[in-house]
Amino acid sequence: MSRPTNYLEYNRSAWNHQVKSGNQWTLPFGDEVIERARNGEFNIVLTPTKAVPQHWFTPKGTRLLGLASGGGQQCPVLAAAGYDVTVFDNSIEQLKQDQSMAEKHQLNIKTMQGDMADLSAFADASFDMVFNPCSTGFVPNVREVYSEVARVLKKGGVFMTGFTKPVYYLFDIKLVEEGVFTLKYKSPYSDLESLSDEELNTFLSQNEPIVFGHSLEAHINGQLEAGLQLTELFEDDWGGTNPIDQYFPSFVATRAIKI
Repeated sequence: MSRPTNYLEYNRSAWNHQVKSGNQWTLPFGDEVIERARNGEFNIVLTPTKAVPQHWFTPKGTRLLGLASGGGQQCPVLAAAGYDVTVFDNSIEQLKQDQSMAEKHQLNIKTMQGDMADLSAFADASFDMVFNPCSTGFVPNVREVYSEVARVLKKGGVFMTGFTKPVYYLFDIKLVEEGVFTLKYKSPYSDLESLSDEELNTFLSQNEPIVFGHSLEAHINGQLEAGLQLTELFEDDWGGTNPIDQYFPSFVATRAIKI
């Protein structure tokens, strides 16, 4: 199996397949979650398990971009809670999940398919908040994403994102599952450059999306250089489903405002 030359096209197809296979991040939330959100009670995540603090959000009624946030989960909840939501995602099947939820629950959700590193479909200062749940690992240049986020945010607007720590990608996850914690790969990481042909072919045969592990410098300085001022962060793990949890939390969520 040859190495994909167009990561964006490949990942679009891979996530479309993940929806059809029932990946947990592609399954819409239940009716009770939407009803609670209508009553002002909601908890959503940027990372696997830890809920985003309520004080991180802008006031209800403001314009919100769910960036690479398709799947019928966070964005329908935010729409039910009173936000003016636009979902932007690379996978049309993921977006269909949000469209289905919008129709089922009569939610005001707009959907658009595209590359998270190219938000040219939106004018400058279009949104009050950008919500980006742990998906920048599917693009090779995270700084481009942060630059575009800053452009489409209004001054004082809020940006929330979750990302995987670069140290996580140094390990062979198959060995980790066997209890072997050996450093194997270099940082920054890329499936396309770090994996052997055999390893990559295994992932591709399973329709796994291509992953890029960015440095902390790229994540933090990338936001700062784009004009996003960090205000708070928290760490998270896999919720006990990954043996690496016993050693360190693999995820970080950050909140920033456009200055």
